[in-house]
Amino acid sequence: MSAIVRLVVSLALPLAVGALSGLATARSVTDWYPALAKPPFNPPSWVFGPVWTALYLMMGAALYLVWREGAQRPEVRTAILLFAVQLALNGLWSVLFFGVRSPALAFAEILLLWTAIGATTLAFWAIRTTAGALLLPYLAWVTFAAVLNGSIWWLNR
Repeated sequence: MSAIVRLVVSLALPLAVGALSGLATARSVTDWYPALAKPPFNPPSWVFGPVWTALYLMMGAALYLVWREGAQRPEVRTAILLFAVQLALNGLWSVLFFGVRSPALAFAEILLLWTAIGATTLAFWAIRTTAGALLLPYLAWVTFAAVLNGSIWWLNR
């Protein structure tokens, strides 16, 4: 597979998950979420789109850097598998929080997501430092999102 195809696929995968997550959340974002009690550190709604777009692009760039190191290498295959797991968990969080409208289930799931992102970051870092570094803002944002999710759950139980 050519480098350009790998790059396009690497960037498109996280963006596609983000788009699908957006479809799952569209209705709840306008009718259910605004009615929830939220902590004072809850960002304005316009922040989420640009932040997630930047994070998905960084995730894609990180995937590309690891993938081009050779998918036949066992450590690269493991890292890509970890990436796929965290990406699936990323999409699932939106379904649980906004689709199912369950901050409690979403909070339990985001702890798994955080662990998967941490494992992916370490695996990417071991293969290509830049790839691991590109995932650090994602890990930081999901750390914040977990605190926000937990707070929303607590305030609305």
